[in-house]
Amino acid sequence: MSANLAAYTTSSGEAFQFWVLGTVAVIGALCTILMRRAVHSALCLAGTMIILAVFYLANGAYFLGIVQIVVYTGAIMMLFLFVVMLVGVTAADSLKETLKGQRWWAVTCGLGFGILLAAGIGNASLTEFAGLGAANSAHGGNVEGLAALIFTKYVFAFEMTGALLITAAVGAMVLTHRERTERARTQRELSEQRVREGKHLPPLPAPGVYARHNAVDIAGLLPDGTPAELTVMQTLRKRGQIRDVSTEALADLKALEQRSEERLGRDRDEEEATR
Repeated sequence: MSANLAAYTTSSGEAFQFWVLGTVAVIGALCTILMRRAVHSALCLAGTMIILAVFYLANGAYFLGIVQIVVYTGAIMMLFLFVVMLVGVTAADSLKETLKGQRWWAVTCGLGFGILLAAGIGNASLTEFAGLGAANSAHGGNVEGLAALIFTKYVFAFEMTGALLITAAVGAMVLTHRERTERARTQRELSEQRVREGKHLPPLPAPGVYARHNAVDIAGLLPDGTPAELTVMQTLRKRGQIRDVSTEALADLKALEQRSEERLGRDRDEEEATR
């Protein structure tokens, strides 16, 4: 009797785990559809999938939890991320409607899926729980039970899912392959173009200050002490990660000139004194 009551009750630890991780899973699902960048959406979806795997493991479905992590999170989501990184989807691309009426179709499919989900939850039995032990014992174990369902009752859906994943992988390779539509220019043609455009022709000067420093974030100084913009990368300049030492260099240069003048003045006075 106590075993049956334990199967129908929820401990405080299970309730705490459900409400905390469930809240995080819902937030991750919302961020998946609200994030502007596709990479951030994929990462939020991966986090939600990992939390679902934790729920499976907590309820005793160990095989399903491992499959959720290895297959869905580790394989399918990584495939999505690789496709996004290879194709180069940005926030500007997501605003372009490549297929006519795709947003209305997406809204319709979303509403249909919501209705089906609500109907399934409404028809679910909330008074009794179908025990996992009874479901596993029907086929001799958890793995055997899942195999019997996948390859008998749901074999068509399983094969369609596999075909969809293969199509996604082939589509990613097709989208990332770029056919060259024009002849590649030779080195001579590129150099002639730089001459016509009036760009910097010789090699770029090295970073540093009068060869006393070889850091890439310090601009080289011209003979008058002003920093040379060509000695540092434009990426570092846009990020604001360049250290400006021109003031110190100019101060050192003035001090050196002053010491030189003083030394030359003393040498001149000594020479006149000897005469």
